[in-house]
This record gives sequence, structure tokens and C-alpha cells, in this order.
Amino acid sequence: MPTHAIFFGRLLRQAFEESPHMTSHLLTTDKLFYEKNKLDPQRVSRLVDDSLAGADDGEMYMEYVQSEFFSWDDGKLKNCTYDTDMGFGLRSVAEDRFGYAHASEMTEDAMKRAATTVRAVQQGYSGKMDVNPQGTNRFLYTDDNPLLAVPFEKKIKLLQDIDAYARNKDPRVKQVSVALAASWKAVQIVRAGGHRVADIRPLVRLSVAVYLDDGKGRMEEGHYGFGGRYVYDSLFDEKNWKHAVDESIAEADVNLTSIPSPAGEMTVVLGNGWPGILLHEAVGHGLEGDFNRKETSAFSGLVGKQVAAKGVTVVDDGTIEHARGSITVDDEGTPSQRNVLIEDGILTGYMQDRMNARLMGKPPTGNGRRESYADHVMPRMTNTVMLNGEHTKDDIISSVKRGIYAVNLGGGQVDITSGKFVFYTSGAFLIENGKVGPALKGATLIGNGPDSLTKVSMIGNDMKLDDGVGTCGKDGQSVPVGVGQPTLRIDGLTVGGTAT
Repeated sequence: MPTHAIFFGRLLRQAFEESPHMTSHLLTTDKLFYEKNKLDPQRVSRLVDDSLAGADDGEMYMEYVQSEFFSWDDGKLKNCTYDTDMGFGLRSVAEDRFGYAHASEMTEDAMKRAATTVRAVQQGYSGKMDVNPQGTNRFLYTDDNPLLAVPFEKKIKLLQDIDAYARNKDPRVKQVSVALAASWKAVQIVRAGGHRVADIRPLVRLSVAVYLDDGKGRMEEGHYGFGGRYVYDSLFDEKNWKHAVDESIAEADVNLTSIPSPAGEMTVVLGNGWPGILLHEAVGHGLEGDFNRKETSAFSGLVGKQVAAKGVTVVDDGTIEHARGSITVDDEGTPSQRNVLIEDGILTGYMQDRMNARLMGKPPTGNGRRESYADHVMPRMTNTVMLNGEHTKDDIISSVKRGIYAVNLGGGQVDITSGKFVFYTSGAFLIENGKVGPALKGATLIGNGPDSLTKVSMIGNDMKLDDGVGTCGKDGQSVPVGVGQPTLRIDGLTVGGTAT
């Protein structure tokens, strides 16, 4: 029997003991990376071992991606793309330094050149290789390829049907924009000693934007999107895409009657679901391990301290089935986890990749992520949510004498070091005497992430995740994420407005 066959047999026996799903993924990725490119798995494993000799950590990350994107505008198909990409990245870590090389050329020669590059970081250094991650037997999402599940013609017809439905639904509709996207990513991570982990990650998204004209010179937009780690079935369900159109029209309709937002310090009620993006940006990034190891976060050195109002519990959970930010394993091979970051107002820990965890003397949390094989690993969020409290939404709104009810947020900016943020609302209402009043235009929320957590005075019992459209950017890399929260009352936020 050839040596590589013996090697495969040993790995498969080990994989079956750990997880039948992981075994299936290993078989699939073996065909993509080794058989297709005529690579010997034993030689690749030996090359990885040689590259990491004397290092503290590192891995070979191999990736194959198929993706497609359709955009519809002005009553016609505006853009249609299909891409296939494959490549590897090789990393060697010594203390807080790392050498990283990548290539789209899946050959042994390219891997040898990468090995020469990454060894440079180890010159004059002799470390001890960190322990490899434990296996997992979870299966959080299908490994089916969404790109192959629906014929091309049916995808175009969906865009046409959405456009027609929106225009027939409301005669004020002047423009309909639709975006349909899917990807199928297969990864395999090879670590020291022949340790291998694989994952296959589907991802789909449908976004609808509708523009209404009131006939008096005013036009407003409404939008809605949904998606997750599954195939196209849910997106093509008529009930679901019609709901997306209906929600878009309803939001645009409300915006047509909006009045200029007041400004000043006031009580803000954040709606459940997507408004958790404020938590993600203003708080979540500050709880990532790299910022705290370097002590550049507003939360640095505060583990065990009260950083939020009592009742506030924040978790980052990469194990939610089918959620956009979920991952069976992270991009270093560590199984994803449910990590409690803040519990009842007390900071309990940070999100970690392997390097920052080792340097901080903490276990990795399954948050080592990268955009692609051309990018290095960083600690990143997955699905970041605040857990339920005890109040109903109606209780919270009725408690506010005068304030803002923000049911949807747009873009924003945050300074990780100070925690200061500015967020733009895309759906906000005035609250007066406990009643929701007119829609507001131009309202922005201004504050400080850590400080705003201490001002949470009421937490709803209606927590939900966003609908699956979030993307997080950090250091030029983008990864899919999820956010979520219940309805919240926050006292004393600054609201920027346009009312005179």
C-alpha cells in the first residue's frame, strides 16, 4: 500500500472517532486540495511540520470558494458575477510575531517558497509548539452548495418577481433594487503533527430596497434583507421574499412622513434584533483579545469588574444553527463556542484567537477568523448578542416621558480605544408620554460604549437575532457576523438631530 494511502487511513480512523461530519468534510476537501492539485498529503504535512519547527504556533490554511452575485435595478439585471478562487496561507508564530505567506498556486513548489518566507520570523528563536485544538462533533449547517441548488433562470425570475410585486403593491414605488448573493467555502487547516480540520460553509443573502415618491417632490427609501448559512430554499419561498418587499415598502412609507429629529440628551429605546449592531460596534470590538492584550481597549484590565448595569449579559455565540456568523470551527481549527463576555454587568472575559490567548494565558475561544486565505487570523466576533431581561417592549416604551425609539440603525463609527461612537438611525420615532409618535429623520446616536452599558435601565424579554445580513470590517478584512438583543432602554444618550 502506498505511504499516502496509509496516511489517509490513519487520519480517517482518527476523524471517525471524533466526528462523522468532520470526516465527510475531510473527504470533500481532500478531493479539492490534494487530488485536484496532485498534492501528496503526507508531503504537505511534513512541509508544515518543517515550517513550524521551533515556532509557538501556526498552520496551513487551504481554501476553495465559489460565489455568485446578482443585482437588479431600473427594472433589469444590472450585474451578474460568478467567481471561483482557491489558495493557501501558511503562518508561523513566534511570541507576538508571525510570518505569513499565501498563494493562489496550489503546488508543492509554492508551498516550499511560502515555508522559506515564514521561517524568517523564527530566526534566533526556539519555541514550543502549542497544543492542537480538540475536535468537535457538532454540525451547525448544511454542506450543500447553494449555487448548484437553483437553476440560473430561476434566480433571474426571482429578481423579476420581486420587482413586479413591489410595483404592483404600491403605485408610489419608483425604484426597486434587489441583491442576491451566495457562496460555498470549503476550508482545511493542517497543523503540526498531521492534525487536520475541515469545514464547509454555505452562505446566502437577499436584500431588497424600495424607493417611494409621495408625488410632492419627496422620495424615501426602505430596505430589508435576510439570509444565513443554508441553501437558497428559504430565499425563494414566496412568503419570505414577499415579506421582505412588504417590510421595505412599510419602512419607506413611514419615512415619507418623518419629521426632523430633535437633538439633545434624552432617553433612547433601542428595538430588538438588528439594533444590536450598536452593541457589536461600540462594545464587541473592545472585547476582542488583541486590543486588550495591547491595552488599547476601553475594557483593558477590567475582567471581574462591573462594566455594565446589573442585568446586562452579553455573549458571543458561534454555535447558533444556520446563523450568519456561526462557524463549526474557526480559521485556526478551534471549535466555535458560546462565550459569556459580560454576565450581570461583570466583565468575564474576551474573545480570543490562539496567539493572543497564549500570550494572555487564557484558552482560545474559537474566534480566530480571516476573510480569505490571503489574510492573517485575528480575534473576531461571530454572533454577538445581549440576553433577555424581564420587561415587555410596551412596559419599556410606556416608561419614557420623552425620548427616541430607534427600531433600525444604519452605519456608524466607533473608536476602540475610547469607546466613543456615532450611529445613524434608519428607522426612529419620537416617544412622548409613553406613546410612540411620528417618525424622525436625521437622528444620530452619540455616546461611549462602556458608558452606555452602565446607563441601561430596562431590558426587554423579546431578544432576537438580526435577519442574517451583517458583515464586520476590521483592519481591511470583512467577515459575516450576526447581532441580536432585546428591546433596551438607555438613559442619557446624546441624540443628534436636524430640528431647529
